[in-house]
Amino acid sequence: MLVYPLVLLVFLCSICSADAQNKPLKLNNASFEGIPHDAVTPDGWKECGLDSSPDIMPGPWGVYQKPTNGSTFVGLITRENNSWESMSQKLTKAFKKHKCYQFKVDLSSSPAYAGYSKPTCLRIWLGNEHCQRSKLVVSSDLIDHYEWKTYEFMFATDQDYKFILIECYYKQPSLNYYRGNLLIDNFSIFEMCDRA
Repeated sequence: MLVYPLVLLVFLCSICSADAQNKPLKLNNASFEGIPHDAVTPDGWKECGLDSSPDIMPGPWGVYQKPTNGSTFVGLITRENNSWESMSQKLTKAFKKHKCYQFKVDLSSSPAYAGYSKPTCLRIWLGNEHCQRSKLVVSSDLIDHYEWKTYEFMFATDQDYKFILIECYYKQPSLNYYRGNLLIDNFSIFEMCDRA
């Protein structure tokens, strides 16, 4: 007599578990809110560069674009000595193995930024500790426009990953290192997608 309620309970638990796995992932402070300041990483993020940390914009270094969401956004730079800025955060739940994810983010470049004015690319890595670059999942085209544009990306995972890293990087392929910048705002949630 207790078999049916037990089977029903197991069935309901499996549905709840599957539903929880398919819920979207959300970044902490996905619009990089904070008090505008140079060399300050937004709350919820950890800087990964050796030379300096990201900047909370607008205001510092002559960058005055308006954010697309909230009050601030983040700026990252590349340098002529083959160094660049990046930052990471631990996710509230991991990207799951063999799953497909899609998201949107607003990107721009600045003609100012204290001479770090050349366009760059966005790269996104996944890993299992802060600042780890285990799996490159996004490498954008060159962001060479001064107005904000929304980009949509899709990627699949090869294992579970608990950390995400975003970075500004040079035009690819390129043998030249240069002073460039990337402005980032308004990361959407990471939703599950069907692989084509």
